[in-house]
Amino acid sequence: MSGHETALLGAYVLGVLDRAEQGAVQDHLDGCAACRREVDDLREMEIALGEIPPEAFLEGPPPGGELLLRRTLDEVRGERRRQTWRNRTLLATAAALVVAVALGGGALIGRPAAGPAPDAVAVVPAGTRTATATDAATGVTMAVEVRPAAGWVRVRATVSGIPAGEQCRLVVVAPDGSREQAGSWLGPESGSTTVDGAALIAPADVAAVQAETYAGQILVTTPL
Repeated sequence: MSGHETALLGAYVLGVLDRAEQGAVQDHLDGCAACRREVDDLREMEIALGEIPPEAFLEGPPPGGELLLRRTLDEVRGERRRQTWRNRTLLATAAALVVAVALGGGALIGRPAAGPAPDAVAVVPAGTRTATATDAATGVTMAVEVRPAAGWVRVRATVSGIPAGEQCRLVVVAPDGSREQAGSWLGPESGSTTVDGAALIAPADVAAVQAETYAGQILVTTPL
């Protein structure tokens, strides 16, 4: 990574870089305070947008969405220098704006924050696949859900049996053996970990999802 490449920083936060790119960005961040602040801001934005339903993006990102997020992020930085508490309002507004753009209108802007009605039913996109597998050698279990998008996939994996503190990656595998990283995490002290990620691979080309260590040891493979 040379210079302040904000596109790479966004991909780093989402955990979709390959091993070499991830290491290059981390090396750059170690010596660049400005980019570390950028990453912190992007993580805040990611958390604020975490409640957007995945089906809102099945046809790809909304037109102008990247520019909208960039402008909102600039506003957040300015407000941080004035009053920290107002950041929460701006981030919540940004999330509502992106949902409205993604769905083609402003119908969701005024939606109450109380959550869905008791009888609401979650919408599962057509083509969603799920599977669970346990590796007999490592004892690691992984339940996977793969949701299709326009030329890429969203991946949710719940993994248990990872040693505490182990640096791990989520990898999507194609039938030809090619691999795309979909996320990364640190083994918890106890219990399971749920990892949400994305991979630039056509939904029909997903053959399996793997959890592996940063040293390259495959902990479990879940075929789909």
